[in-house]
Amino acid sequence: MTGTEPFALLIVLMAAVGLVAVLSNRLTARVRLPSPALVLVGAAIAVKVIPALHGPSQQAVERVVTVALACILFDGGMDIGWARFRSAAAPIAVVGVLGTFLTVAAGALLVHFAFGLAWYVSLLVATAVAPTDPAVVFSVLGQREVSGRSGTILEGESGANDPVGIALMASLITAGGLSAGAFVHVGGEFLFQMAIGVAVGVVGGRALLWFTRRVPLPSEGLYPLRTLACVLLLFGIATLAQGSGFLAVFAAGIMMGDGRAPFKREIEAFHSALASLAEIVAFVVLGLTIDLGVIAQADVWIPGLILGAALAFIIRPVLVGLCLIPARLKSNERNFVLFAGLKGAVPILLGSFLLTAHVPDAERLYGIVAVVVVFSVVVQGSLTPAAARLLHVQIRVVEPEPWALGVRLQDEPSGVHRLTIKAGSPADGRTIDDLGDLPGDAWVSFVVRGGQLVPITGDTRLRAGDDVLVLAHPELRGSLITAFEGPAAG
Repeated sequence: MTGTEPFALLIVLMAAVGLVAVLSNRLTARVRLPSPALVLVGAAIAVKVIPALHGPSQQAVERVVTVALACILFDGGMDIGWARFRSAAAPIAVVGVLGTFLTVAAGALLVHFAFGLAWYVSLLVATAVAPTDPAVVFSVLGQREVSGRSGTILEGESGANDPVGIALMASLITAGGLSAGAFVHVGGEFLFQMAIGVAVGVVGGRALLWFTRRVPLPSEGLYPLRTLACVLLLFGIATLAQGSGFLAVFAAGIMMGDGRAPFKREIEAFHSALASLAEIVAFVVLGLTIDLGVIAQADVWIPGLILGAALAFIIRPVLVGLCLIPARLKSNERNFVLFAGLKGAVPILLGSFLLTAHVPDAERLYGIVAVVVVFSVVVQGSLTPAAARLLHVQIRVVEPEPWALGVRLQDEPSGVHRLTIKAGSPADGRTIDDLGDLPGDAWVSFVVRGGQLVPITGDTRLRAGDDVLVLAHPELRGSLITAFEGPAAG
């Protein structure tokens, strides 16, 4: 080959992998297996059967997956936004932090007594498999989305327990063992990392929103790139300050989520696409590090299956279930949140930390972690849609909307309100003419129903689920929310 041909071949292979990963979502819609599972297993098989394909170094894996995870967490934070997060902040914090610690403690007990591993090693393995990944859940649900606070808790829990798990693993590895002094060190370092991460994320997220609103750029294509640069900057600042960079970008995303900013839709679309790419890259890279020869050993796959089943069907339902009691969710919603705590890329990343830290028998431990993840995404993942149906969880179908209607404005619109009519609200079932008691000079300008524009006349009857665009003074926002999204009077 000439000098350019190997590079061209590499580009072809990378493009082919990316295309297969993207198209795998069509397959998962039929077989109900998460696309990350297919990518992970496919990469592991490829590195086994293709002699010329070598797995990347552990340092490269950690760096690539770290950047990918930062992009995923920021996008996840933006999807939640401050308003949704505030409505479920307490259960998210309790489940994300206390639930993670309880899961680690119970997992360590099982690993120590069932498999005979030392306490310190057992704690490391349990920490690696504790975090969850809602992206895997939403992958198997396809175009269906969990509604209400249960969906918010499911998303927020992962955004919280990923940084918690990573910070806890880093602290344990730094401690190097278990003792009274080590526990004090781990606890202090963990709290410090969380505090710095939250502080940098909240302050940085607000600063990012201000920066986006106040400092214009000459091209709309530069706005998403600026946001990405700022996200990585916040991650680096928090990390250099010995805090959790992952928690910082997640918190920054929450702060950015509900804020109004120029080219906000373009920014959200860019980061959503980037997060999808990051997830594919992370699972491909992690899959290349999995040795199927190690996985096939009985002392790897048997403990992995036992630990995976215990986490899914005993430890999480019992311990995380206790954490969810104060949330006062309906029993079906609570049970679905408990069942849908699937594992993803973070446990495998944490497992790779064991390799770089030169923990004794690290290859076997890494294989056990990989088996737990595969069990979770394949077994739990395939059963998640059925669980949602059996539990009658409120799920709405989100159909693709490839066409958009909008106008460009030079200045920020101050009196435009987008609202969704809720069942039982004062506007539900009423015609436009019946809404004469709307506050001020409010004017319903758009109604979107089922992805289609509805012609507006005085006889147009509004229904629950309609998206409406209302022109009114900004101070009337609260009154409009009561009229279109609040409960019916009396």
